[in-house]
Amino acid sequence: MVSLDVFAAEKLETAAARSLLRQLPDPASAGINFCSNDYLGLSQDPRLADAARVALERHGAGAGASRLVTGNHRPYAECEAALAALKSTEAALVFGSGYLANIGTIPALVGPGDMIVADALSHACMISGARLSGAEVLLFRHNDAGHLGELLRTYRDAFRHCLVLTEGVFSMDGDLAPLADIHAQVRAHDAWLMVDDAHGLGVVGAGRGAAQAACVVPDIQMGTFSKAVGSYGGYVAASRPVIEMLVNRARSLVFSTGLPPAVVAATTAGLGIIASDRALCARPVTLASLFCREADLPAPASAIVPVVLGEAAATLEASRVLEAQGFLLRPIRPPTVPDGTARLRITFCANQREEDVLRLATAVRALRPRTGGPRA
Repeated sequence: MVSLDVFAAEKLETAAARSLLRQLPDPASAGINFCSNDYLGLSQDPRLADAARVALERHGAGAGASRLVTGNHRPYAECEAALAALKSTEAALVFGSGYLANIGTIPALVGPGDMIVADALSHACMISGARLSGAEVLLFRHNDAGHLGELLRTYRDAFRHCLVLTEGVFSMDGDLAPLADIHAQVRAHDAWLMVDDAHGLGVVGAGRGAAQAACVVPDIQMGTFSKAVGSYGGYVAASRPVIEMLVNRARSLVFSTGLPPAVVAATTAGLGIIASDRALCARPVTLASLFCREADLPAPASAIVPVVLGEAAATLEASRVLEAQGFLLRPIRPPTVPDGTARLRITFCANQREEDVLRLATAVRALRPRTGGPRA
């Protein structure tokens, strides 16, 4: 073996010994899916498929170039208008993915001589964008607006600009950021607020997202179309000057090929469903609430319910036990979550049946003798 192969094999062996080895799952894995982010079931909705099919026939399979060259095909304008209307902003901009949206937007807004203050549990791509910016990065305690205020009072005046980062709905715990309190601190200290609402759009705030649920207007709202919208891609919604600046400065937009027209058209169809069907948007949290009542867990704030089992090995075993009972639940282990907090991340989607939710609750309650008891 060459030295690179030896290096890779050693890393894999270490991960396996700690029950942290990951493998791509078999796409034919059996079981009722309780770990998808397809919260509204729109990825399988024929209305999205029909919209994609029409765009494929009219515009072809690919974009052919970046959006600033020839890749800004016609479906983009309709999609961005629908998104801006849903998020109540002047404009919106579609990126190739949520990761690309974050690593492009954050360095376009701040750089050396500026400061970023981020929630300690912000998504990895927000942290990646913060590091790429070259700005000074500080973390505030999770969902602690008071600690955010302390950091801003202490350090804000030493920097030119300040960007505050948080998620709207946190992807691993399912809790909501206290956006009203955070927004007040941001405004009091001449800072800018950017909210990653990947898991809020389509689910909370009557489908409009976490900022709308909190009745605040962040400077920048970003997220993805790969969750509740049922398609693919990322976005930023903001004022028109900010969007126009990103078109010029966000490297992940400037230097990436545009999304295929069929994908963008499917996204527009998904956004239209979210805008018009509030009952559909409410159903994931309704099912999550039913599960938590039956499983004797705290009431959920979103469609995400964590069942924290602690050690990675115990979580792997719990996943296998539930799979044998017909439930598909992938174990979430470090480094995705901190050491000692490995969990089953249970997600609820509008197309799940109540009887299956109740059966899962019974199965999760039965994990207690094996694991010492799940906790949310």
